[in-house]
Amino acid sequence: MSIQSPSIAKGMVWCEVRRDAVRVTGADAETYLQGQCSQDVAAVGVGASAWTFLLQPSGKVDVLARVTRLADGFVLDTDGGYGEALADRLRQFLLRTKATVEPLGWRCIGVRNPGPRLVTMGAAVIARADWHGLPGFDILGETVEPPLGATRIEPPAYERLRVEAGWPAMGSELTADTIPAESGVVAEAASFTKGCYTGQELVARIDSRGGHVPRLLRHVRLTHPAKPGAALHVDERDVGRLTSVAGALALAYVSRAVEPPAETDLGTVEAIPGAAFTSSAAN
Repeated sequence: MSIQSPSIAKGMVWCEVRRDAVRVTGADAETYLQGQCSQDVAAVGVGASAWTFLLQPSGKVDVLARVTRLADGFVLDTDGGYGEALADRLRQFLLRTKATVEPLGWRCIGVRNPGPRLVTMGAAVIARADWHGLPGFDILGETVEPPLGATRIEPPAYERLRVEAGWPAMGSELTADTIPAESGVVAEAASFTKGCYTGQELVARIDSRGGHVPRLLRHVRLTHPAKPGAALHVDERDVGRLTSVAGALALAYVSRAVEPPAETDLGTVEAIPGAAFTSSAAN
């Protein structure tokens, strides 16, 4: 299978990663997902994909997923270990809806820095997986093969790429207490022109007010080793917590009052290139 990539990048790498997927089919599949996903599902063409939140009625995060339209329905996939939460969330409001949610036992190969053409075999889905400015694809299916010309990397190196890109992960940056606007992916994962969906009120209200939330996801250049959960301090004041650590670089939720670049007891807080905390309409 061959797919065109709009950007030409060097150093294509791949890693087998954990992604959980579900298939949504039925006469009401599109209408149902349009009312549950923060993304404009109706605007996703066959073979295309887009990031989306599935939110609690309060507007906080249940799952960050990706929705891909196929000829006979949709596939939604999320970080490994959260497939059951995704399926449960999708079934929550299915009453009297002609749609079926079916877990898929698929494997996934993550590709980053793809070349102008991505050539692989055996994929059921090849989905865009850009992490802010870092382009990528995920190859999903029962049996999948790495793309031709790519170099294999191990999971720690792949995780380093994610942290460098500043992309949030379920269980670390994204929990049941997370407000979408804190994560820096609202511009990629939410539509502000579609109709209503579960949890929309909080997302729209915060965006209309300029994205003002108490904390924001930031990079931290560590000056000494630290682990996720470690507190950041400025003048002995607690200003945030590390969420993911990859060597000397970390992700952390940091108080909005801390304007990057800023020095803390663990290192320098920096903005994440490409992260958007509001829609373009609100800027």
